[in-house]
Amino acid sequence: MAGESKNISEAEEEKSAGRKKLEGWLNKTMRIRMTDGRTLVGVFLCTDKDKNVILGSCQEYLKLPESGEQEDPRVLGLAMVPGRHLVSIEVDQQPEIM
Repeated sequence: MAGESKNISEAEEEKSAGRKKLEGWLNKTMRIRMTDGRTLVGVFLCTDKDKNVILGSCQEYLKLPESGEQEDPRVLGLAMVPGRHLVSIEVDQQPEIM
């Protein structure tokens, strides 16, 4: 019994650490790369158990914004990205160009 409660406690600590990390990302600008090559940049609003992500004020880039070429993004607004299409997700460190 004591071993079981220890495993449950460790699982709860991991869960709360993951939750804290996600909560730290709330309202931050995120960059998501998708399986079809598109990149979405927007404000992280929420996620779910299936790894679906909701971005606000989202813009879509067909080519990577880091490349030297300037591309006009397509404005999507509020967007839901299915978890199965995520390749990578990161906090966007680049300042917004207005």
